[in-house]
Amino acid sequence: MNAKDPHPHPHSQDHLKLDEASTLEVMYENISKQLDPFGVFSSMFNAQMAWLSHPKELSRAAYALSNDLLALQAHMARRAIGMPSEDVVWPHADDTRFDDPVWTESPTWDIVKSAYLAFTNRLQDMYFSTPAISGKERRRAAFWFRKWLNAISPTNFFWTNPVAMQKCVETKGKSLAAGIQNFMRDLNSKSIMTVEPDAFVVGKDLATTPGKVIFRNRLLEIIHYTPTTKEVRSMPLLIITPWINKFYILDLTSKKSMVKYLVDQGFSVFITSWKNPSVDMSDITFDDYLTEGIDTAVRTVLDFCKVDKLHLAGYCIGGTLSATYMAWAHKKYGPGKVPAADLTLFTTLTDFSRPGDIEVFISDASIKALDDSMHKKGFLEGSEMASAFRLLRSNSLIWSYWVKSYLYGESLVPFDVLFWNADSTRMPQAMHSFYLREMYLNNNLIRHDRLTIAGEPISLHRITQPLYVVTAIDDHIAPWTQCYKIRKSIDVNAEMRFVLSTSGHILGIVNPPVNPPKRSYWSGTPQSNERCEDWMKRSPCKDGSWWEDWTEWLESRGGELIEPPAPSRKYPALADAPGVYVLEK
Repeated sequence: MNAKDPHPHPHSQDHLKLDEASTLEVMYENISKQLDPFGVFSSMFNAQMAWLSHPKELSRAAYALSNDLLALQAHMARRAIGMPSEDVVWPHADDTRFDDPVWTESPTWDIVKSAYLAFTNRLQDMYFSTPAISGKERRRAAFWFRKWLNAISPTNFFWTNPVAMQKCVETKGKSLAAGIQNFMRDLNSKSIMTVEPDAFVVGKDLATTPGKVIFRNRLLEIIHYTPTTKEVRSMPLLIITPWINKFYILDLTSKKSMVKYLVDQGFSVFITSWKNPSVDMSDITFDDYLTEGIDTAVRTVLDFCKVDKLHLAGYCIGGTLSATYMAWAHKKYGPGKVPAADLTLFTTLTDFSRPGDIEVFISDASIKALDDSMHKKGFLEGSEMASAFRLLRSNSLIWSYWVKSYLYGESLVPFDVLFWNADSTRMPQAMHSFYLREMYLNNNLIRHDRLTIAGEPISLHRITQPLYVVTAIDDHIAPWTQCYKIRKSIDVNAEMRFVLSTSGHILGIVNPPVNPPKRSYWSGTPQSNERCEDWMKRSPCKDGSWWEDWTEWLESRGGELIEPPAPSRKYPALADAPGVYVLEK
């Protein structure tokens, strides 16, 4: 077309319109990345536009909603005139918001509950089935919409919560006055508190298993726990804890302490206690956590015990580091000289393709926003990460405390796990940025030699040592079906025992043997290329704690019984357990 042609071809006009539309889309995308990097609003807007551009699918969804509304109207009419009627929609099994009998016995409040659940369930289903967008974008839109729906639940407001109003009447307003005091307390703390900050004392109430710090560098302390048996297994056990939180989740009270349990079973137990990073540690990298962290810890424990092999266990991100270390050690030391005889992983992701609800926070835009934030401070605040994890389970970890503290005026219950969860740690900028981008966003850990860590190309396929992998069926941080995929990543001939515990990311691991048993677990050996669902169907479910199964597995590889190792001139006791780093804020 000539630039001076007064009669441009109609197809050229169509191309111009397409170019203009493309330009507008790019502009919208760029603005969204700047103003809404986590997709809080843009993901829902995109889903709504997708529905509007697919009228046929929208009409079907509207028809389904109208059927729900007709059933709801009939239910409301029957309840209004005092007739019995089955609820149209029931709360999910783990939804405790409407557990009080008043939500079922009172026709008025039953109607309020039923209307809320009918609308929210159908609308959530619509977001999950949004046409013409990717599965990840559907899940992102549904996640954020679900957070808004949770926020406007009738249980969250005084005048639509019959239990709160009844408590106010019964206490002559004292519950409401206490709720206001609780609100002011949380306003000062800038967080909806789940436990009082002085409910426990670390080293006195929690983390009380006797031991000594035998090593300390700028990243970690290594604690050796005092044996309680005359003899111990010759092969020591080193546990690599996550540095996202503090180590004492594995040493809570004496009845819940995995550390104490292992020591009492005759194991020589060592654990890492990580430094809470300050601004001058912003350039600490994932490589540093491997070389100055886990590799240094392994070599220290071997030297301390005067052995050449140990059991290695890792929890959460500590497990990811442990798996990375095993692949790294195969290249660094050679296949026959890997210092770890076997590897145990607790709720650990190595394949990040479907990491659960946390994927809503993972994108180029969100990681760039976090990078910009961390660049200003040198780290990611522990409170920011804690808030993100609480948001994943907003009803139980946010709104339940909103209701109990502010509407009911209740005091916070001292709960050791919640106290530990609130005792958060910071993440160094360089390490955290690498971890989010290379593991979560790019999923490079499962790709052969795609990552180079501390000078060595990493491939999980090189891991030939026996694996014991523990997961939890209700884990929303490391979904068990995703953890299971490590079977495909390691050497096909490597021995692997897979365990699926009831409960979630924390209580599935902090799971001591009790009588009668509180929980149960499935265990078995996955076959090559066997799907996780098929493994679960054929694996036996046993009541009790998987701790007993694990110690049997370790004992079969633990060597003979010997006199316990003790601090020496080379490794003097630097401090009593739980050490110094765990106390830093």
